[in-house]
Amino acid sequence: MCEFWIPKVQFLGHVIDSQGIHVDPVKIDSIKDWASPKTPTDIRKFLGLAGYYRRFIEGFSKIAKPITKLTQKKVMFDWGDKQEVVFQLLKQKLCSAPILYLPEGAEDFVAYCDASHEGLGAVLMQREK
Repeated sequence: MCEFWIPKVQFLGHVIDSQGIHVDPVKIDSIKDWASPKTPTDIRKFLGLAGYYRRFIEGFSKIAKPITKLTQKKVMFDWGDKQEVVFQLLKQKLCSAPILYLPEGAEDFVAYCDASHEGLGAVLMQREK
């Protein structure tokens, strides 16, 4: 069944409305209650969910690096204060994720680019968004 002109829709873990794209509140509830990981598998599970919403968190990979390292096979699992701070920070950022605005066709677009010897990145944005 097709519906047109509905005020908001839930789609693939996101809520899309006239303001933009939001993280699904149901997913946020599960993130709020997520216990600190006890094993590398627990970290992978958390990063799987958190990584799905990585575009809502600026610098996600850099923030998550201290806990991502603990998922490597040759790294001993040692959950310390640094990892707990990162874990709680990611949870906090996911629970207060910004709205990703939808583009307005008549407005100017701006491209921001950055590159180094190790990689590159770019984002297409609109002014005031």
